[in-house]
Amino acid sequence: MRGPYEVEPAVTVPAADSRALPHPVREEIRLEGILHALSDPLRLQIVSRLAEAGRELSCSCFDLPVSKSTTTHHFRVLREAGVVRQVYRGTAKMNDLRRDDLDTLFPGLIDSVLDAAARQAARTATG
Repeated sequence: MRGPYEVEPAVTVPAADSRALPHPVREEIRLEGILHALSDPLRLQIVSRLAEAGRELSCSCFDLPVSKSTTTHHFRVLREAGVVRQVYRGTAKMNDLRRDDLDTLFPGLIDSVLDAAARQAARTATG
């Protein structure tokens, strides 16, 4: 049960397929949710990889140094924040960066964050 000040997040209604995953509609994506989702280095790595690929990638394409359940958690945080869209294709869970939605709502944000992350990685690798 939610407290009096907690708000139920708005999400799209899943399709009749029981494996459909809920996602926030574009209008409900919040900047603070995106920034929270991108504050974790592994989630930032996932988003960077999706941006580089420019297409859907299955969860199995990501070799993260954490357990499967932790990987699932990271993808769920990104999905619930509206950063990625996840759909099942057969037995694979496919992930795609919601670039159109994010660029419409927050122009340049994803590119700026990914560019800053790349500069930081280069700086720390040489330092």
